[in-house]
Amino acid sequence: MSEIGSRVLSGETPAIARACRAVDDRLPGYRELLQELFPHTGRAWLIGITGNPGAGKSTLTDRLIIRFRSAGQRVAVVAVDPTSPFSGGAILGDRIRMQRHFEDEGVFIRSLATRGALGGLSRSAMDVARVLDASGADVILVETVGVGQDELEITRAAHSTLVVLSPGMGDDIQAIKAGILEIADVFAVNKADRDGADATVRDLELMLALGSDIFSKAAAKTPGHTAASVAPRPSASAQGAHWVPPVHKCIASRDSGIDAVLDDLRRHRVWVTETPAGKLRAQERAREALIGYLRDSLSQKIVSTLSDELDALVARVEARELDPYAACDQLLAQLTRD
Repeated sequence: MSEIGSRVLSGETPAIARACRAVDDRLPGYRELLQELFPHTGRAWLIGITGNPGAGKSTLTDRLIIRFRSAGQRVAVVAVDPTSPFSGGAILGDRIRMQRHFEDEGVFIRSLATRGALGGLSRSAMDVARVLDASGADVILVETVGVGQDELEITRAAHSTLVVLSPGMGDDIQAIKAGILEIADVFAVNKADRDGADATVRDLELMLALGSDIFSKAAAKTPGHTAASVAPRPSASAQGAHWVPPVHKCIASRDSGIDAVLDDLRRHRVWVTETPAGKLRAQERAREALIGYLRDSLSQKIVSTLSDELDALVARVEARELDPYAACDQLLAQLTRD
């Protein structure tokens, strides 16, 4: 094993920071480093924290860190921030809200810029999380840049997904959006001291109940299919084979209601690891990750090995001499011949 790999496994903070930098910037040798570390991953509990911008994700993350640390667990945070389309820089607002933990050796915080990536994560967020997993973190909190209606990549990567909403920000409308309902394992209605918090909770619970009913009927009408195979997300009964996302009110700025949120996150972890539906979800997560790596590798190979052909085809497509579908077929045919 390389020197930096050994130091990461030993939990040395400077080495962990260097490894995260190498992975995020895709410096030479970063893939070999990830391959070295991969056999030592799979032990950390990865929690995705997402929700609309301004809902209080960073403050809630800060409160969760305190509770994990009081239990003696090592915590790592991957905080994804928006990137300026002009300078490429990012305002590290998440770090500002978590600065109380900077001197705690049991907490490692890494901010990443999206660099134009869609889905709420950066292109390297999950690879950085694997470095932190190998370094000995017990819990990895991945805070996304904030979801709209389809920026849902975190649910394909995290063991448990916490969706943070707040009243008075249009969440009564967002509650009926299928994406928001389907990605959550636990809902936290933050800033519950504001008007409309009870209405937000009521709307979420109503839509979850309707979704469970529709989902159960669809499963019953599908021959040879179980409920788990019909729905993209488990959503029937927390006591049986499926999971109903609980909804909690909290006020993160006052440290109120956080324990109930954490209790249900822990209960969800047990569901994921001990039920057939939870294990099936873990397999799907691994499959999605592999497909993602395959997609990235193919894109890089096409651009690097077929750059001349790509430029020529772009010119023909722009001149309307060739349609983009035929151009793609030509590139794929050339790639398979090579």
